[in-house]
Amino acid sequence: MNTRYFEEIPNAITVCDTSGVIVYMNQKATESLAKYGGAALLGTNMLDCHPEPSKTKVKEMLEKQQVNTYMIEKEGKKKLIHQTPWFDEGKFGGLIEISIELPEGMPTFQRK
Repeated sequence: MNTRYFEEIPNAITVCDTSGVIVYMNQKATESLAKYGGAALLGTNMLDCHPEPSKTKVKEMLEKQQVNTYMIEKEGKKKLIHQTPWFDEGKFGGLIEISIELPEGMPTFQRK
C-alpha cells in the first residue's frame, strides 16, 4: 500500500493488519495518539488499546470484514470515525481508521 498520499492530510489515518497489529499511522494519527504512545504504537495490537465493548466490536470487524462509522465528541471537538476493511489484490488486509475533525456548525445539505 502506498501511504505517501496520507502523510500530510489533516485527518488521522491508522492501518492495522488482519490480526489488529498497527502497520501504519500518518503524522496526524501519531500526533493525535501521542498520549497513548504515538509512533511507538506501530507494531502493537490495536485491540490492546480498546476497552470493552470496543474491543469486541473491533474483533468482529476483523473477523467479518465489516465497516463501522460513528461520531464522537471529545474535549469539545466532534469527530467522524470511519473504520473500513482494506484489500490488496482482492485479499483482506485489515482495517483502516480515518478520524476527521468536524468544524463547528458544519452544514448538512439534503440532496435529491
